[in-house]
Amino acid sequence: MREIEQLYHNNFGIAFYWKKENETITDKVQLVFKETGFYFTVQELNYFCDLIEDSMIENACCEACELKNSCHKFLLKTPCAQIDLAVSIKELKSIKDLVEGSLFRIELDEYVYGVGMN
Repeated sequence: MREIEQLYHNNFGIAFYWKKENETITDKVQLVFKETGFYFTVQELNYFCDLIEDSMIENACCEACELKNSCHKFLLKTPCAQIDLAVSIKELKSIKDLVEGSLFRIELDEYVYGVGMN
């Protein structure tokens, strides 16, 4: 099995970099959740974050609905134009946390090991 360097995880999924010959490959992030895997660049991950936010706004009308956390009636667009995901609001929030947490970690690492180094 290939080695990984974990970026972020929650109860719904994980984000990580692949390692090859003990070197971390940071040009793309592997995102795995709901039996689905995406291999995104940071730019695509940021775009996915925007699409998630758009979906949250679009589905805000369901706030009063009793089934909003278990209903799978929401399509979440992805940076892959041919792929949309059917998710519940609960899953959408978990995916949002996973993506935002991953982006935060990437930005923090860039600062700490880049600009922030003395």
